[in-house]
Amino acid sequence: MEKKQWNRRKILRTLQMICILLVAHLFAGKALAQITERERPASWDDLALGGRFMDRFLPIPVMGQQSSETWGAEKVLPRYIENGIEDKEWSYWGGNALLGPDGLYHLFVCRWREDSRKGHAEWPRSIVVHAVSEQSMGPYKVIETVGKGHNPEAFQLEDERYVIYVIDGYYISDGLEGPWEYAKFEFDPQSKPIIEGLSNLSFAMRPDGSFLMVCRGGGIWISETGISPYRQVSDESVYPKVEGRFEDPVVWRTHIQYHMVVNDWYGRIAYYLRSKDGLAWKVEPGEAYLPGIATYEDGTEEDWFKYERMKVLQDEFGRAIQAHFAVIDVLKKEDKGKDNHSSKHICIPLTVGRQITILDQDKIDASTETIKVRIMAEEGFDPQADMDFASLRFGAPEEVNFGRGSKLLEIEELGKDVVLTFEGKGNGISEENFTAKLLGRNSEDNLLFGYARLPWIY
Repeated sequence: MEKKQWNRRKILRTLQMICILLVAHLFAGKALAQITERERPASWDDLALGGRFMDRFLPIPVMGQQSSETWGAEKVLPRYIENGIEDKEWSYWGGNALLGPDGLYHLFVCRWREDSRKGHAEWPRSIVVHAVSEQSMGPYKVIETVGKGHNPEAFQLEDERYVIYVIDGYYISDGLEGPWEYAKFEFDPQSKPIIEGLSNLSFAMRPDGSFLMVCRGGGIWISETGISPYRQVSDESVYPKVEGRFEDPVVWRTHIQYHMVVNDWYGRIAYYLRSKDGLAWKVEPGEAYLPGIATYEDGTEEDWFKYERMKVLQDEFGRAIQAHFAVIDVLKKEDKGKDNHSSKHICIPLTVGRQITILDQDKIDASTETIKVRIMAEEGFDPQADMDFASLRFGAPEEVNFGRGSKLLEIEELGKDVVLTFEGKGNGISEENFTAKLLGRNSEDNLLFGYARLPWIY
């Protein structure tokens, strides 16, 4: 089954590359300005299921009825319009959702009138709206206008106030219901060159309540409170050292590590990075996402031309459980006012990483004989029944991502949890690692993964 899934992904990537070239040919110079084929490292073909972030995207639950009575190119019709938020009057872009204390999901997203003379180019005059839903996937309904702004990202401060970042400023409120007060951030580059300007910012709370921010160009900044002045702490971009025009970063923190996804705008390929402290980052192999990831449980596919402004919905452990995207059905320049094209906000569920703890306190290296790992039970996951134990590998991400790593020797039940003993051989853990990774399949032959901190370096 895993080999079939791997072959399917390889075929999908090949077809996506062919489509990119065909579209570029059809649109000639106009499309070439927005599409560039990126050559992948040959080693990516050897990645195991779960070795790339893109493998975490799950089929979208069927929502309501499919409809063709809406805008959109043929490749996105018919579709389930209740996913996320869309309508014929407005074009939506960016934004993220937070679970509120009222049990509702609160989406902060920007929009502009679809019938605007400039079409998609009306985005500089977009406004931020507040929408809510009883379900994380939507449909979201607008309940209030927050104010002018573009590319919003909402987050909560340690003092429980809420912030909505927009380009060149932010809104702040004591509660999700508002009222919202507009203010501006202060930035101190600390005599360092600002890396590609201060826009399209993304934020993550650090363990001490301070905030880390990544700017569009990949510079890292720190604020003591999240609204106090941000100090630049990086000397260069943390993005992959490859050709590309990077933007739309999203950063988040779990109880294990920091995560980041950044989009290559021209190449229509995104990259996934991890960090122990949010300052030094490791680039993971494989695509983080590509066009073609919006599929439903009934097999329906929505072939959106472009995915941008990825954000994540997090659970109580900080784990990303759902991805949010701005999508458009054609080239941005082809989206005109009063036409049949537009953009919307969609939601895609993600495979959730399992809670894992390394029980050994001694440092693990090539000479380690065995490794004990505890897999925690939680709502919706029974580690004693829901894992394909024979498929599991454990060790350095650089090993297990490619199907290698330590093999399982012994299984022991501990209450509702499971303690797994892996042989030390092949673990691959070195001084460069700050986490280990579990990779395999669950009892339904789907992806199962999780990260564990290396206790001796935290």
